[in-house]
Amino acid sequence: MPDALLLLASAPDPRVEPFVGAIEWSFDPFVLAGVLIASFLCGSVPFGLLIGRLHGIDLRSVGSGNIGATNLGRALGRPWGIACFVLDALKGALPVLGFGLWADLWGIPLADAAAGPTTAWVTVAAAAILGHVFCPWLGFKGGKGVATGFGSMAAMWPLLTLPMLGALLGWVILIAISRYVSLASVVAAFVPPAVILIQSFDVDFWPPRAAPPLLFVTTLIALLVLLRHRTNVARLLAGTEPRIGRRPLP
Repeated sequence: MPDALLLLASAPDPRVEPFVGAIEWSFDPFVLAGVLIASFLCGSVPFGLLIGRLHGIDLRSVGSGNIGATNLGRALGRPWGIACFVLDALKGALPVLGFGLWADLWGIPLADAAAGPTTAWVTVAAAAILGHVFCPWLGFKGGKGVATGFGSMAAMWPLLTLPMLGALLGWVILIAISRYVSLASVVAAFVPPAVILIQSFDVDFWPPRAAPPLLFVTTLIALLVLLRHRTNVARLLAGTEPRIGRRPLP
């Protein structure tokens, strides 16, 4: 355990057996602030734009103008879109995974997780997503946060890994049915808070201490994804949203 984190044993809960996750902890706020800044900057790397520039194009002036994987895939082909998705997911996962291992949070299940550490951890994930959505290198304009959101939250093993796998499954199913990436992304964004709520009923007490911050942050992220897709939603309603394999209408 790093010196910056001081773990203090909490009062025993008569409803559950003692466990390693049943702890309250304090930390140096400056250390946490540094971690959040580092996570934000890691999430801000615009891989889609960089890949596009390597091929002589500026994604901001191509197709939908978005710097994410979907627009890159339309501009350069599906393999490059997939590569961008993986890179955007990794830039979200790395700071979250690193913090979880450093703070000894990785592997603690929902029923055993304490609120304070979980809040700090999910905030690190949110910082990476915000770095992608509000990229400081591009005038605080960035992508829509889907791939980075998936990577950052899936790295919170096991708290958000199962909900994010559920979101991925829902995304794949909706893509197969509708061929609309935007529709699948928006619906999938709301799967994690729903799964967390369902999972919470499987424990011996209500609510688990870690559930409220997870529900709060994942719901905010889902609303952010919806907000970033507002033009796509408008096109869906108008019947002009492009499906996979088709370029956007002018």
